[in-house]
Formats: sequence, structure tokens, C-alpha cells
Amino acid sequence: MRSFWVFMGGMLFPAVSMAAVDFSRDVRPILSQYCFQCHGPDEAARKGGLRLDLRDSAYGKGKSGEVAIVPGKSAASEVIKRIDHADATELMPPPATKKPLSSKQREILTRWIDEGAIYQDHWAFLAPKQAPLPSVKLSDRLITPIDRFIVTKLEASGLTLNPPAKETLVRRVFLDLIGLPPTPEEAAAFFKDESPDAYAKLVERLLKSPHYGERWARKWLDLARYADTNGFEKDRARSMWPYRDWVIRAINANMPFDRFTIEQLAGDLLPGATEEQRIATGFHRNTMTNEEGGIDPLEFRWHSVNDRVATTGTTWLGLTLNCCQCHNHKFDPVSQAEYYKIFAFLNNADEPTMDVKSTDIAAKRDTILKQIAEREQQLIKKISPENFKKWQEAERPKAIAWHIAEPIEATANIPTLNRETNGIIFVSGDMSKRDIYTLKFKSVPKNTTALRIEIFPDPRLPANGPGRVSYEGPFGDFFLTELTLKSGDTTIPLGLANGSGHDGKNKPEHAVDGNVLTGWSINGKQGQANNAVFNLKKPLEADTDLQLDLLFEKYYAAGLGKFRVSFTKADIPVESRAVSHEAEEAMRIDPAKLSDEQRNILSAQYVTIASELQTERADIAKLRTSLPKFPTTLVMQERPAGQTRPTPVYKRGEYNQPTTPVTADVPAILPSLPKDLPKNRLAFAKWLVDTQNPLTARVIVNRQWAAFFGRGIVRTLEDFGYQGDAPTHPELLDWLAVEFMKSGWDMKNLHRLIVTSATYRQSSEVHGEQLKTDPKNQLLARFPRQRLEAEILRDQALTASGLLSRKIGGPSVFPPQPPGVTSEGTYGGLTWNASAGEDRYRRGFYTYVKRTAPYAMFQTFDGPSGEFCTARREVSNTPLQALTILNDAVFQELAQTMAKQLTLAPGDTDAKLKMLWNRCMTRPPTTDELTTLRTFFNTQKARFEKLPKEANTVAGPGDGDPVQRAAWTATVRVVFNLDEMVTKE
Repeated sequence: MRSFWVFMGGMLFPAVSMAAVDFSRDVRPILSQYCFQCHGPDEAARKGGLRLDLRDSAYGKGKSGEVAIVPGKSAASEVIKRIDHADATELMPPPATKKPLSSKQREILTRWIDEGAIYQDHWAFLAPKQAPLPSVKLSDRLITPIDRFIVTKLEASGLTLNPPAKETLVRRVFLDLIGLPPTPEEAAAFFKDESPDAYAKLVERLLKSPHYGERWARKWLDLARYADTNGFEKDRARSMWPYRDWVIRAINANMPFDRFTIEQLAGDLLPGATEEQRIATGFHRNTMTNEEGGIDPLEFRWHSVNDRVATTGTTWLGLTLNCCQCHNHKFDPVSQAEYYKIFAFLNNADEPTMDVKSTDIAAKRDTILKQIAEREQQLIKKISPENFKKWQEAERPKAIAWHIAEPIEATANIPTLNRETNGIIFVSGDMSKRDIYTLKFKSVPKNTTALRIEIFPDPRLPANGPGRVSYEGPFGDFFLTELTLKSGDTTIPLGLANGSGHDGKNKPEHAVDGNVLTGWSINGKQGQANNAVFNLKKPLEADTDLQLDLLFEKYYAAGLGKFRVSFTKADIPVESRAVSHEAEEAMRIDPAKLSDEQRNILSAQYVTIASELQTERADIAKLRTSLPKFPTTLVMQERPAGQTRPTPVYKRGEYNQPTTPVTADVPAILPSLPKDLPKNRLAFAKWLVDTQNPLTARVIVNRQWAAFFGRGIVRTLEDFGYQGDAPTHPELLDWLAVEFMKSGWDMKNLHRLIVTSATYRQSSEVHGEQLKTDPKNQLLARFPRQRLEAEILRDQALTASGLLSRKIGGPSVFPPQPPGVTSEGTYGGLTWNASAGEDRYRRGFYTYVKRTAPYAMFQTFDGPSGEFCTARREVSNTPLQALTILNDAVFQELAQTMAKQLTLAPGDTDAKLKMLWNRCMTRPPTTDELTTLRTFFNTQKARFEKLPKEANTVAGPGDGDPVQRAAWTATVRVVFNLDEMVTKE
């Protein structure tokens, strides 16, 4: 008989007492880890017709005819027979896996079946309920409801909370709430405040600090995979910092988390969406963008949506949704079809770049634009009537009668051609590296001799157009490879072609030369109107239906964005003229018969070429050049009605294997989407934060808990599914989740609740009984000591040195680091020019993130690269970290700065050492610590007195005795590297 089980990975399973076996706690982890891959939700991978994640299937017969689980009768259950089978060919899990079930695990399964084999729904898929607060024996230490849940479990294990922390508490809460240590003055003020609510007042002050938003924005940006470059091969710069600053503002304003969610996922769909709400949609524009020449842009847009689905699953649902891209989830009850239904919510957005119209820049622009407008009006007044008349007389014979052609059809292979007023075509939607626009015209008149294509700028286009290039090539450009005019199946020969604007050799004539490697483009003239004329080799002999095909082909998508087609019967050859259609029409009219509007059109045209106004035009051009540009950011924008992207299921998750179409919806295991909402991103966002959704509130509060205690109530922050860890305090997790929703999704209230608890305020000292009973400190009998995050390590050294810039927001900055980090051996090399002035000392939060070569110091301390959604940073402790703090350019500079300050500070060596220690540790040194420091300082001083050249090198530039400064520099470097300095106690 062939095996019907497969063994999946090893696990450590806790000892179970003789109390009743619990399916969720004891059994499902075994089945999920070892069995569900072949006997779980994935139908394609299922073996033996057996599904063990569902009760009815498990109680039934497999293909072998045997009953897998007989409730109450383990001896009659095929599952138990197979896990105890003596024949290796029948044994489950198969011996080939080399990971057999332990005797304890077999015992658990046997006892569970004998006790009735009761199945339970997974805890995470059940709505959280706020149970009554538990009673405890010792209630004198209780401060917030959190403490009751913690103390209850401690008492059951014979443990108690540690005594309250003292000096370390103020540093701890500063680091946790604002990501910065207190200054000695701030710490001293707290220690002097003897009022009962001193700590509560400190917490409130920190919650109101503008640095609170920075601290918690950093946590959020890990999830958002924020970076300042696109990633992949070219890894070019992108402007995303306005989104980062929006997150800071939202968190500082204590935006309710449900609204925080909705604005980021669907801010553009809110009624009357504001600029701020559109900026918020940058959350899902943080996906990487591949600009390598050989890629298919549509495929990599598809990969971006896959990333968005996975990120959404991790961030809000705590589910590994990316497992379903290729097949039904092997462990959790989410099918591949349901994956693509979620995909469909996120698949219907365009991805424009948006100007961020900041008030100060807008004011400057308005002032300059007003000056330009005034000077342009003055230009018209300065027109020489005589010269204007001569110009009209000269131009009138050249004017061509162009007739705007309204196509009866305007289609394309992928893009959408939208017909607007007055014959204008605006192109939207997706595009590829080979797009064909097809326009059909009815009854083009006999004797037509030429056609004209006018191209127009438009703020809806990249760089204002007229092209649609938005990656790889010049933004706002296009590349018309070939233009073909046909009558039925007959191609109409074209002759002379010319244009009013082009890029180098890329002239309009190359769009009719039959060579697909050449064409017409206008790079350098983005934001301007231009035109090209294509002459027919001979006039049309009769009124004819015509088809115009425009081929745009390049190694990047290079379509045209806004244009219009006209025909003329003028004599051959017709030349392109750098005048607008309206001006050319006015030129053909007798000057005496011009209307005021037509005369103004001609005047506006004339001032652009009048020789007598050359100086004034140059001055206006300078003014235009001086216009400050708005910063930009990447946003999401829902596609117009009627342009919905279809979403199929993709076989094996392959882009080129679409199968059955699906419509947007949510997994059946979770509550339904509200029926009164359209199935779009806005409905999906509201569903995520609906109080009926059992996952979101749990996932969010668990992540906040982990930020304070270093470990979540559910350790696997990113996975609340069957493969994730069970919560250590399930009742507390549910109580916090319900409380979070009841408070109106108030994040500051949640943080206040945590940091004011006795659990949080206890000391981190370790006692023998704690280690013996709870070595991993899962019960929290002490505050868990934690390594500081990379950015905080740097920020606290900046704070101690007094150099920290507390400026909020703005473009990313470049602190010192070796220049080769971003230029040597990397694609898309970046010259890392260290920022000057205040920007050199900005918080690490603002450091420029290059995905292919992240800031080296942060990488050493486990900082993310921005390539993927990061719910949980890994924590390491390596020799390289110690060497970095000793030798990194930033830490070296800060040590030298503090050395100068200490050298000049009043008092003896001990007074200066106390100052140093207090600024770094937020407490005075003990006698032993002071003695050790003094010995080290004196040793270094004696060494540098013998090595004056080395003293100059270590001390760096500056006034004062280099020996003293070098000795202090060495001492500061050592203090920076002490365990207490790099740890949150």
C-alpha cells in the first residue's frame, strides 16, 4: 500500500500534562507541521483522498478504504496504525523524511482520538472576546488590566513580577515611545518629580512629542517596505519621502488605526479625496520597480500586485497569503482562487506620480507665475503694430487649412484611447513595449494630401507628457516607430515628413522609413505642444475610409499620451509649422475681419518670435527656469469605470498561464464583505478594519506588544495561521484586541495602557527561579532586555554628543559612510555624498535607503533593505557590530565631538567621567564602574603621550591638547560599545 501521509519539518512540542488534550493547542500544531502538506487544504497535493484539517474528511475513509480517525477508538484509527507501523513502507511520516514523530507526539494523537477526537476552529479565525478580568492573589502591584492577565499566569507557575525599575525605566520609556534617550536634564526633571503621577505625566509628554510619530513610523515603514530607490538592477532613485512624512503626521495626530488603514489602501477612493489622502496610498507604491531593458512591464506590474497581496496579508491579517499564489495553501484554509480574489481588489489601480503642492513652494510659484503673466501682458502691449502687420502679411499665404478628424474608432492592443473634445485622443491604461494605436476615419475627402499629428502636454501624463514613458526612458517622452496609413488592405504611400520638434536624429521622417529601429521622439521638449506632418505621395482620388496605425516600440514602453489628427487638401509638399491649430486658422482670415479672440491668439503667437521682444522673452524664460518644482510622490489611482482589469487564476502562479477569471472577494474562512459595498479597494480596506474581522485587531496589538517586550504574545508576528505559534496569553491578546477596537482604534491609548502597566515598569534583573521555571521569559516575570534597533543605536549616540538634529520630515539625507558601499560592485551605482550641516546629524529614520546597497551601519545591526515587508526584524549580536561602533565614521565623529566637549568641561577627570556616563546611560556610574573608567582613561592618556602622531589621528581636527582629546575619544568609543548602551534594559 502506498503512503498517504507526508512528514513536514521538525518541531519542539511542549510537555502535556494528563489534562484533556486540546486540539488547537496540542494537536493541530502536529498535524499542521507534519501532515497538512499532503493531507490539508491543497487539493492538488492531497494524497490518498484524505484531508486531516477537516473533521468530516478525517472521520471518513481514504482511498485505501480505511477510516483515518475513529473518535474514541485510537486502535481502530488508521492514523494511529500508520504512525506506529513496523513496516517502513507503511510508516507515517515516511522514514525518507528522516524526521519521525516523537513518542510524545504519538501519545498526544492517541489520547486525543481516545478522548473523542474533537476538532476546534483555529483560535485566530474566531472573533476575539473580552473575558472578565481574572482575579489574582496579590493585587497590590496591579496598575492596568494587563497586569491581571500576566500575574495570573505567573502565580500559577509560582512566580511574581520583578520589583519596579528605577533609573532604567525613564530611559526605557523614552526609547520605546520616541526612539530617543532622555537628555540628562530630562532624566533629572523626572527623578526630581516626587508626585504620584510623575510617571504618568512623563508618558503623556512623550505621547505628545513630535518624535513619537518618527519612532512609530519607523516600525510601520518596515511593513510598508519603504525605500528611496526602485530596487532591482538599475535601482534608480524615487521620491517617496512625502509618504513617509504622511505616516509621521498621521501617527502624531493619533489618526484612528481604521482610518489609517483605509487612507493607505484606498485614500484615492474616498469622496472628495484630499492631497493628503492620495499621498497615503503610497503604502502600496513602495513595491520595487524593475527597469531592466529585457523585462515585460506588464509582467512586473503583476509581480508588484503579488507583493501587495503578500504585504497586505502580513500587515493586517497575519497570514502567509503568498503561499497561495501557486496552489491552495498547504496549511491554512485559503485557496488559490481566494488568493486571486484578493489580488483582484489590488489589481485595478493605475500608478501615477503626483506633485505634492506644499504651501511654501506653491506661494513661491504663484509669485513667479504672476510676474510671468504680467510680463507676457506687457509683451503684447509692446508689439510693434507695423512689424505685426508685416508678420501677418508674410504668414497668411503659408497658412494651411487643416481639418480636425474625429475617428469613428480609436483602439489599441493594450492601452485605452479615450476620445475627448475637438478630436483629441487621451491615452490611459496599461502599456507594453510594443503598442499599436489604430484610428479609423470615415470618408476622408478626395484630394487630401497630408495628415498632421499634433501632440499636447497634459498634467495627467508623466513629466506633463506628451508621451507616456514612466520608467527606464526619459519620462514624458514617446517613440513613434512606424506610422502606416491604409485604405482597406491597401497601404497608402507616404512621402515627405517633418515636424516642429524632435530629439536629435529621432525625426518624424524616421517614422515612415520602414525601419523599426528608428522613429520620432521629442525628449527635451516635454511639457510642450508640437506636431508632425506626413505627406501622401499622391492625393486621395476619392472620398476614402482610412485606417491610421501608430506603432510605438522600444525596449521600454514608449506610447504617446495626448494627440490629435488632422487632414488637409493643401498643395504638396506641406511643412510642419510651430504654430497652434487655432493660430493657423486665424492667420488665414483677413486681418480686418478678425475677432478680438482671434486677434489675441495671433498676438500671443507673434510675441513668441518677434525680434523686437527678444530681450523681454529671455527675461521671461529666466523666470520660468526659476520656478521651484513641487516634490513628487508615487500614489495609487483607481482606474475609470469600464476599464477594470480582469483577474484570472494563474496556473502554478505563472504570469503567462492565466486560467479561470475571478472577481474580487475575501476568503470564506473569514467574515463576508459587506453586501452594500462595491467590490473595490475601499470596500476591502473597510473589511480589513471591520470589527467583525477576527484577525486585524489581534495582529496589530500583538505587533505593538512585541515592539515593547521584544516578543509578541504570538511570537510569529507575521503568521497567525496554523503554522504560527499559539499565543502565550490568549485571553490578554483578545482583551487588548477588543479594547483597541472599543477605543476607536486609538493607538496612543494602547501604548499608554502598555507602558503604564506594572508588567512594563518592572526591572529586568534575572533571578534563578525565573530562569529555571521560565527560561525564555514568556510569562514576563521580568522586563525582557533587548538589543536596540539600528537607527536607535545611532540616534542615542547623536543625542549623547549633543549633535542630533530634531528636524522633522523632508527629503532623505546622507550621513557619512565609506563611499564605495553604494558605488563599487553594485548595479545602479550611487555616489554617496555625505550631507552637510544639520542634515549630517538627522535621525537614522531619515537616512537614504538604497535597496541594492542599504546604509552599511544599519545592515550590520539587522536593519531592513526595503525589498520586502518586514514584520519582525531579526536580532543578532556579532563581533562586526562591536567593530562598527568602534570604527564607523559616524561613531568616530561623535566620539571625537564628545571628547572635545569633555576636554573643555570644568571639573576633574572623575566629574567628566560621570558626565559622560550619565549622558550615555541616563544614570550615574557605580563606584566600580567609575574606577574602571578612570583606569582606562589614564591608561589611554599615558599611551597617547608616548605616541603623539597616533593621538592626532584618533583625536581628529580641533583645538586643545590632542593627547587629552585622543584619550577621551578612546574612552567615549568604549562607553558607546558597552552592553548597557546597546541594550534596552
